[in-house]
Amino acid sequence: MRLPVGTLVLGTKKWIALIRLHGLLPIPDTLKFLAAEESIGLVLVPVKTKFTSRLAGFARAIMLGEMLELFVGQDSSTAMSAYQGSHRRAFLRLRISPILVASFYVRKWHWFGSGLKQIELPPIVPYFVEHQSFQKKCPCGNTIIGSFPQGVTPGISYGASVNRLIAYFNVRHYLPFDRLKEIFTTVFGLAISTGTLVESVNRVAEKARPAYELIREKAIRSRTNGGDETGMIIDGQKGWFWTIQGKLFTFIIASFNRGAQTLNEHFPDGFAFSVLVHDCWKCYFKIAALAHQICLAHLLREFNHVYECYKLKWATDFKQLLVETIAFKKTLLPGDYHKTLSQRTVFEERLSALLQQSINPKHSIAVSLQKRLIKYKPHILTFLYFHEVPPDNNASERAIRNVKVKQKISGQFRSFEGAKNFAILRSVIDTAIKNNLNPLHSLSKIYAVPLYG
Repeated sequence: MRLPVGTLVLGTKKWIALIRLHGLLPIPDTLKFLAAEESIGLVLVPVKTKFTSRLAGFARAIMLGEMLELFVGQDSSTAMSAYQGSHRRAFLRLRISPILVASFYVRKWHWFGSGLKQIELPPIVPYFVEHQSFQKKCPCGNTIIGSFPQGVTPGISYGASVNRLIAYFNVRHYLPFDRLKEIFTTVFGLAISTGTLVESVNRVAEKARPAYELIREKAIRSRTNGGDETGMIIDGQKGWFWTIQGKLFTFIIASFNRGAQTLNEHFPDGFAFSVLVHDCWKCYFKIAALAHQICLAHLLREFNHVYECYKLKWATDFKQLLVETIAFKKTLLPGDYHKTLSQRTVFEERLSALLQQSINPKHSIAVSLQKRLIKYKPHILTFLYFHEVPPDNNASERAIRNVKVKQKISGQFRSFEGAKNFAILRSVIDTAIKNNLNPLHSLSKIYAVPLYG
């Protein structure tokens, strides 16, 4: 029998519950024969439904195994008997506006809970936007022609939503272009060539350049910056990705140079207001900054290595000093850093003593480490003088890790332009994430800004 749309049927061989959703009407007796069927289809209407019931839904009042006839009258306060042999009763009031009907089957001896919900995605179908330009002749004799929106080219082209989604998948989720072709073909029904995918990423990166510049300016004004770099094959050559990051921003640079030249090109005046946190790579010390802080996490690993090689007490004492200073920082309040702290003075004296301690020349790794720490002594305990400065550079390593993930998936960048565009878009996306913003929405806002010049 064909049921009308919007009719809900629950049933097995021994019971039936039938509710007509288009108005609260009694169940027609002619439909009771459905109870004789072994299994009966359930026509589910997943819509917003307001239930007012003692049991928060009629299904909780259904006990299977006996014949059940559930009636909903025009009077919404009609009492419904859920089971003849029990004293359970439920009062139900429904207000429903069906928008979708899906069907599945139920089996006997099964409990039904109320408020079951499913989320479905609508069919993804691309649509076309036709842009029309009209011209009108003015009474003065001039002809005025309407202009097309920026980015609209002759013929058929892909719009902003397609371009930014391509960039989002490629940069945020590291999808190679061949995989992107498959996704857009199978999921969106768009057969996009590899060249078009590349051009889409380039177009979004060009739109993102003003935001990229704002992030650079944010780094210049920041009170604390962390720096790190990692290698990458770019256009068949050895290249480098750099990051300068803070709590609310990430700035990534693609370069063929691992020296101070790269940072000087983007930050010619250095970081006059910032404490720069980094490892002991010498080029960082060539950058002008308010102060420097070397990463203690790196030093702790080096001291572990020294102890494994030589079993030196000097290594364990130095490691203990660094651990105590890190724990001491956690006890400080923002206003304590500008005070004279006796414990900080004690730490500095212990540091000087360890750096002056004699080490057997045969322990070459320990001697080399001690010489380096003597050279960079002023930058070991900087974090005890600034509240915002961390004792390690872990945040910068997390920021640059995205480049290594990209390398593991795609292998390399085929062009320097592609590497630069990845750095631009990844900077914008990571900055959006740090500020609790939706990265795809951020790309949408950037793409909506017109370019001039």
